[in-house]
Amino acid sequence: MATGLPSQTQVIELLDGEFARAGYEIEGVLIDGRVDPPRITVIADGDTALDLDTVAALSRSASSLLDAVNSIEGRYVLEVSSPGVDRPLTSEKHFRRARGRKVELALTDGTQLIGRVGETRDGTLSLVLRDDKARDWTTRTIPLGEIVKAVVQVEFSNPPKRELELATVDRSAEAEGCA
Repeated sequence: MATGLPSQTQVIELLDGEFARAGYEIEGVLIDGRVDPPRITVIADGDTALDLDTVAALSRSASSLLDAVNSIEGRYVLEVSSPGVDRPLTSEKHFRRARGRKVELALTDGTQLIGRVGETRDGTLSLVLRDDKARDWTTRTIPLGEIVKAVVQVEFSNPPKRELELATVDRSAEAEGCA
């Protein structure tokens, strides 16, 4: 059994620079000393998705850094993972990173919406929604402050091409073209 496990703060301080150099930030650290061997889980997120090669590279560098800490004695399991699809989107960076993903939103006025995340900019979210009357897709700008809850939805099929196109439109380029 490992003893002298580092605190969450110590793990973040130790690994933060290495993860930042790789383009990721540590969203959280879970330390479970009740299991044998103890488990240290580092949850990381970035503007690009964590793929298996990146997780392996981050795990190797994190393991080397943690192994160099003299206070850790014995075995432990290190796990590096992404926040997971069920993590609520709570900040502008979460919405920016979820661009192109389907989400379910609850708004302050009680409205429930399901749409695709478009550009997030200046405290607003561009949400691509189905316009049943026009039988087409439309975008709605929603202030992030009006979003009470937002969760990414799991999709099992490819979305319509037009829906994805609208989700990837850069509004700042459109604004410059109109000026």
